[in-house]
Amino acid sequence: MPTLLNFEQRQAYERDGYILIPGLFDKEEIGYLRTAMETDEQIRSHFYDRKDETGAPTKMALWNHPGDSAYGLAARSNRVVDTMEDILSGEVYHYHSKLTAKDAYEGGAWEWHQDYGYWYANGCLFPLMASVMIALDDTTKGNGCLQVLKGSHAMGRIEHGELANGQVGSEEVRTTEATKRLETVYAEMKAGDGLFFHCNTLHRSDQNRSPNRRWTLICCYNAARNDPYLDHHHPHYTPIEKVSDDAVRFAGAKHADTSVSDAFMNKSYAPPEMKKVGA
Repeated sequence: MPTLLNFEQRQAYERDGYILIPGLFDKEEIGYLRTAMETDEQIRSHFYDRKDETGAPTKMALWNHPGDSAYGLAARSNRVVDTMEDILSGEVYHYHSKLTAKDAYEGGAWEWHQDYGYWYANGCLFPLMASVMIALDDTTKGNGCLQVLKGSHAMGRIEHGELANGQVGSEEVRTTEATKRLETVYAEMKAGDGLFFHCNTLHRSDQNRSPNRRWTLICCYNAARNDPYLDHHHPHYTPIEKVSDDAVRFAGAKHADTSVSDAFMNKSYAPPEMKKVGA
């Protein structure tokens, strides 16, 4: 299957560092994804909290290898993987996925950061990496949607360090200057929309103080030719077994493939740096 991006969208991604694809998954498919993640004990049992400076938590679960659950099939679907291969100009593999769950009235904030600010330290030589955020719920300014700094990927990697609240964020002075020159875009999405974004795109999110939760699935990919030189808790190059775009619909609301449970990262054994990532 070809990429989802037309010529103009591909140019916009290169210019802005992100592209929003409305209706990446339709209403029926997103219902299956939402139900799978709400009812899957492998998700629930591996939730951990990341708190902001006020103590407000965002619940997270993270896993390395996609299985045959609805959300694993979404990460392996032609529409997602082929688009990632277009964006990264070659074969990609699944680096990891995560659920970020900002519950109503209590979901925490995330400070400005780049994903490559973390992944650089994992032995990935080049920023040949990207993510897609899939909205499981409507995401709005009110419930803490993702904010992206338009064009910030062109700055290259910024130094990252631990902040007072325990999160890892981008260097404050340079980031502040960037926010003065570049536009902050609130990536409001309807459930089922997908936001593809470059690993050097600065992004953050506010707390959720609304009555509406904000759950998102984020699938992250690395170019096959960018195989990390370090052994790490994220995988080396592992070929993706792509599946058709009908696979999520056929999977329905089945629970996760328990064979991938060992790939989950939870609070008890996730390396400290991985408990700091989010959006």
